[in-house]
Amino acid sequence: MDTHRRSHQEIACQQVLVEDFSVFSIQWSTLPGAASGLTPRSLWDRYLSHIRRATRSIIQPVTSAHGIEFRLRATRWSLISFLTPREEGNAIIMPICGGLLVQKCPDKPGELRFMVEPGPTGTRVTVQLSDYRPRILGAPPLSKVRYWLYRLTQAAIHRWVTVRFLVLLCRDLSGVRPCVTVRDGQVRQGHPL
Repeated sequence: MDTHRRSHQEIACQQVLVEDFSVFSIQWSTLPGAASGLTPRSLWDRYLSHIRRATRSIIQPVTSAHGIEFRLRATRWSLISFLTPREEGNAIIMPICGGLLVQKCPDKPGELRFMVEPGPTGTRVTVQLSDYRPRILGAPPLSKVRYWLYRLTQAAIHRWVTVRFLVLLCRDLSGVRPCVTVRDGQVRQGHPL
């Protein structure tokens, strides 16, 4: 990798608590033409490897009979569990099905979605978490203590891990360490997290 050359990478983020007390979180970036061979499946595989590295293997993605679990190392405790991924067009979708960090909500279980969309200036890569109901927030009405606890822990960690993933992805695909700008994005209405 040429560390003397620099490119610019802009990452947009939004994390909000929506009206139904679920979390919507999205991060996206347009990567250079070198990302043209990227697929939603390869993006997901890279993300699983990133989770291991970013958490120093404290969180281990483990394939189970039902899908994938993000387990605490050396335990059977799943922090968040996903059903088997399904591909739809330019996306791979991971339906959330449980875990210690997740409230049980069978009517809207939530999902983690990875999208790859080719465009004229590069490939747009998006990581989107929607309809996620964190256990830490509890049931309505929302407690300020629970809100701030979630915001300062899970929300901050998710944002950091995902932004770092997009930065490393750009670096790996282009061979250049980017100068990164993170900006607020606006996709959904809600209370900022």
